[in-house]
Amino acid sequence: MTDEVIEQFSQREFDELIKKFHRWGRWGIEDQRGALNLVTSEMISAAAQKVRFGKVVSLALPIGANTSPAWRHRFPPEYWMLRSGADVVSDLESGNKGMSVSDDALKFPLQSSTHWDALSHVFHDGFMYNGQRPEVLTQNGSIFSSIVSASSGMVGRGVLLDIAELRGTPHLQIGDTVEADDLERACEVFGVSVQQGDFVLVRTGRLGLAAASGNWGAEWSGGANAGLGFSTIEWLASRDVAAVACDNFSVEVIPAQTSHFGQRAPLHSILMQACGIYLGEMWLLEELHEVSRELKQYEFMLVAPPMLVSGAVGSPCNPQAIF
Repeated sequence: MTDEVIEQFSQREFDELIKKFHRWGRWGIEDQRGALNLVTSEMISAAAQKVRFGKVVSLALPIGANTSPAWRHRFPPEYWMLRSGADVVSDLESGNKGMSVSDDALKFPLQSSTHWDALSHVFHDGFMYNGQRPEVLTQNGSIFSSIVSASSGMVGRGVLLDIAELRGTPHLQIGDTVEADDLERACEVFGVSVQQGDFVLVRTGRLGLAAASGNWGAEWSGGANAGLGFSTIEWLASRDVAAVACDNFSVEVIPAQTSHFGQRAPLHSILMQACGIYLGEMWLLEELHEVSRELKQYEFMLVAPPMLVSGAVGSPCNPQAIF
């Protein structure tokens, strides 16, 4: 596998899609929530009606030095005990026989494990969602469309499009591309549809493979990976989805299907910057795959609030699929 780009779409096609799905001002020029505006209270209520079994599945990768890969400026998480068992013993030896406590700490990049990208994460030609410029990003974080803007919005109907299952394999191969035809066929095979305000989860099996093997290789440090191709942009945007999450490090296939102006992430530029659709990365979908197959149910209620870090351009989360 090399980083050679296979050109599959042109600059003109890219520009046409940005123009077609440009949503700046759709919910007002001051809007900071983007596609979460598409999720109505009626949709959330309907999603709750999908809960029939009381089965809850976590979709998060544990945060830790051995369970979260490093990537470029994203260093591995650092965890340590502020008060350990030794401190409890010391309390006892000092004659303090009442209550003792343990405490711990964690230092990590906010996008080093299962997470949401905030809309302030992505710029294209110097602009982010709703026409904001880089000046909104300060040393104290973003003052526009930080992850706090999604504080009460990451809940609704989740849909699993299990592409690895569709192709009859435990996991896709590095470089494999998921295209619109794959998403359409997954809907037909698994008996679901993708509608306005949905949270679409696409399974490649890649994170499950890494988590099971403990092998965080070049794929997870920014190398080539399996993911969504260019044709899925129109498929997702035209359905007015709220968010897309995947079990890889970038949602989209890397290398991208174009080399125009150094463009490595066309889905990020169009879905997030132009459309205001949120992207979730490094979601662990293996148990969801098993439960959906067992119950023959590929839609569920999804509850996935971000950690509310003031000004953050991304945030870890512990998504819950509820059947």
